[in-house]
Amino acid sequence: MNRQLTSTDLANPDLYDHGIPQDVFADLRRQPGLAWNQGSGETTGFWSVGRMADLVAVSRDPVTFSSELGHIQIYDIDEDVRAKRASMIDLDPPIHTHLRRLVSAAFTPRHVNSYESAIRDRVNAQLDDLTSVGSGDWVKTVAAPIPIGVICDILGVPAGDHDLMIEMSDYLVAGTSDRELDPTAYGNTTPLRELPFNSPAAFGLFDYACRARERCLAHPGDDLLTKLATVEVDGERFSATDFARFFQLMIFAGNETTRSSMAHLALHLATEPDQFARVAASPGLIETAVEEVIRYSSPILYFRRTAARDAEIAGTPIAAGDKVVMWYASANFDETVFSTPLEFRVDRPRLPAHSAFGGGGVHFCLGASLARLELAILIEEVLRRRLRIELLDEPIFVRSNFVNGIEHLRVRVTASDD
Repeated sequence: MNRQLTSTDLANPDLYDHGIPQDVFADLRRQPGLAWNQGSGETTGFWSVGRMADLVAVSRDPVTFSSELGHIQIYDIDEDVRAKRASMIDLDPPIHTHLRRLVSAAFTPRHVNSYESAIRDRVNAQLDDLTSVGSGDWVKTVAAPIPIGVICDILGVPAGDHDLMIEMSDYLVAGTSDRELDPTAYGNTTPLRELPFNSPAAFGLFDYACRARERCLAHPGDDLLTKLATVEVDGERFSATDFARFFQLMIFAGNETTRSSMAHLALHLATEPDQFARVAASPGLIETAVEEVIRYSSPILYFRRTAARDAEIAGTPIAAGDKVVMWYASANFDETVFSTPLEFRVDRPRLPAHSAFGGGGVHFCLGASLARLELAILIEEVLRRRLRIELLDEPIFVRSNFVNGIEHLRVRVTASDD
């Protein structure tokens, strides 16, 4: 079969050293049907989905496009370790549905709104730290500590362990690059091929979660970890393994994605002051401004599925067993969906929706409401304080083909007299 090939290896982490390669993804969207990305190294080839309609079709058909047959990342893993590595995000219904029911109540909009006061306090504390010195690393001072602090508070992780959670989350992301990791970090003795992200931090988080579960069962508290350790749905509780895997997922997803969006927010505050002046004048634009930050940052670049049966997308035949990669970083700039997609517009209509939370379907992001609330509060407090953000250096991006993160972003912060 003749396949239309991608012009660039989209799996190469070097491609994302300066953020989303817009020209490359625009070329992908222009190609008829789906494009085939040749394999390299230990990664076999895959179909690349770059247009919104095709991405949504894949997202909403878990029967045909499975998270469980392979896993949700581009690279290949050995069949014998697939079950050992799987968290809720790597599973299909009905198992995925059952596990999600155990935790979903904590992330309903009603529950999330109850965290608003605590989130605002944490946002203001971090902004105080930055404004007191006038300049610094926005990621280290604002974007990193806020989301990990929020999710750790909700989970019940002691404040003294928050920095460790950031460190291990960073080490997880490092597993998506070609960075050489210390296989014994965090006391790990498990072969890396058996660990999520091929990272010893997955072991560190799993071990931490197992100890936390034992503590919760012995000394129950009023926190999410205790509820997860004791909750029952249809007479069943989380197993120790499922509990630990969910903890791994929450520390990564509840931290890294919102952190990335908050880092990109600083870029927009610095380069699009007129847009945020509009929000300050019309607070009703907060909601659409948050959506635009998330769309533009596309904090997770892609997720992968594996075809469970022969199928067809955009006129392209897909064989059972083929890898199909959904590029959110492309679909969120689809010219047929978003008018002038490369413009940052705080009044961009919320519908049509972006795909940054997964494109709909059973794997729609569990923490979407929480991420939106955290970003909204951060924008509100920056505007209330009339802060002006100036970039002191170019951003240093996380070297990853999976996370559109910013590792360092030095800024100057001053209060506007306007």
